[in-house]
Amino acid sequence: MNRQYCLTLELHDDDELIKLYETYHKAGNVWPEVITSIEESGIENMSIFRMNAQLIMVIEVNETFSFEDKAKSDLNNTKVQEWERLMETFQKTDNVDTKKSKWQLMDKIFSLTEHKNQ
Repeated sequence: MNRQYCLTLELHDDDELIKLYETYHKAGNVWPEVITSIEESGIENMSIFRMNAQLIMVIEVNETFSFEDKAKSDLNNTKVQEWERLMETFQKTDNVDTKKSKWQLMDKIFSLTEHKNQ
């Protein structure tokens, strides 16, 4: 059974940087190695939404996915690391513990499916 997670991250509040960040994420612009890394980790779907400088990422993962394994795999992938360094130029990461992901996991507080299954 697939699981769903929601993560958040803040961009620098600069219209030109935000526009360029969105260009990097348009279909066909994300580097193939990054897409492969996402798919091989067990992430079956990923969407990123933006309101002003705040991003929300929703991921649907299969039973093989773990945040720890994804982080380890990313550290060993030079193209993913290069992509991450590039994306950091757009992201506010000043207050993030470098041992943690830049993207912060959000708590789920409501699920219609869970209500229906009670």
